This record gives sequence, C-alpha cells and structure tokens, in this order.
Amino acid sequence: MSRFRSLQPLTALLLTVAIAPWGFAQELAPSIDDIQPVAVGDRAPAFTAYQADATPWDFDPASLEQPALIVFYRGGWCGACNQQLQDLAAVMPDFAAIGVDVLFPNGDRPEILYSSLKPETKLAIEGLDYFLLSDSDLGVARAFGVAYVLADDVLTRYRAREHWDLAGSSIDKHDALPLPSIFLVDTDGVVAFRYYDPDPRVRMPADSLLEAVKQAVAGD
Repeated sequence: MSRFRSLQPLTALLLTVAIAPWGFAQELAPSIDDIQPVAVGDRAPAFTAYQADATPWDFDPASLEQPALIVFYRGGWCGACNQQLQDLAAVMPDFAAIGVDVLFPNGDRPEILYSSLKPETKLAIEGLDYFLLSDSDLGVARAFGVAYVLADDVLTRYRAREHWDLAGSSIDKHDALPLPSIFLVDTDGVVAFRYYDPDPRVRMPADSLLEAVKQAVAGD
C-alpha cells in the first residue's frame, strides 16, 4: 500500500517542501550548465513536506512502500510545464496500476500551487493522484542537484513577459529555478532512473516515461 494514499486529492493538497536535516542539500548551481543531478545508483535525498496547516509530512526514501517518481517542473506560469502535466494525465492511471507514486515538486509558493496552473491543466488532472509540492525555496531541487541561478539576460527576458506572473515563483526570491527533470526512487531508496535535458523547454514524452519506468520497476 502506498505511503502517499492518505494524502488528500490535488484540489485539497497544498504542500510546502523543505529539505530535512538528514537530507543532502547542495548550493544553487551558478548556471544551468553547472548542475550536477543525483545519479542512477545514488541514494535519494530525504525531505520534509509541510501541508497548508503546517503539519509536517516526511519523504523518507529508506522506508518507501512502493517506488516514487519525482517530476520537477518550474511552476504554473510555465507553458511547457502545463503541457507536461496535461500529457502525463493520460498515463497517471498506468503509474497507479504498476504501483508507482508520482510527486511534482516545483518553484511556486504553496498559496498559488494550484491556482497558477492553466484552466486546461486543472481540468486534465482533476481527480488524479497528482501530488503537487511547493519547493519555492528550492531545497528539494538543490538536494537532487537540479536548482540553478538564471543568467541575467534570461531573468530580464522572463520578467518582461507580462503574462508570466513570477511573484509567487522561486525566481522572485532566488533568481533561480529547478531544471525540469525526473527521478525514479525505488523501494531501497536508490535512484533507479533519471531524465533531464539542459534545455528546460524539452520534456520526456509521457508514453516514453511510462515505458522507462515500467522497465526500471520490472528490473528492480
């Protein structure tokens, strides 16, 4: 039985994530070219999530009852991230069927975690076991080695886009973002699969991700 099933559905779930004292915090990478993601075969970092009522909730990779797929995205302002969530909606029942929990840490603050998403994204993921996690201080992204500082010209370009509300994003406080990336943590607490592309606009297709996760779980 999944250790996450006691959590509420997406519409009622707003989590703030902080790295636990026993995690593996790293510094922000000075650029996207300097990130050093946790590798396949490495032990996954632990972290503590706080629900909207400040109740702590621990992610302990050493005591998982089933594998956890951790999908980092930038935030609800990001068009590619919204498309990714919509695409993954189609395979969420398949992940549930093979016994894999799916977590989505991102750079938005908890109060806009859900409201910042595009209407079509909310519709696509309604009722699914999507666990959106606020990582606005980038503690989890740093622990997984995928948090980086944006270049000055990128910051200027992003802030000039009127339709991008970055006030609730990690950009507002840290000038930094998580690189969209994916890690599968097995029940031994070890990273069994990872995916990332240095171009933050590139995402792994949902069907390809499902097949990769199936293979990793089968070989566990």
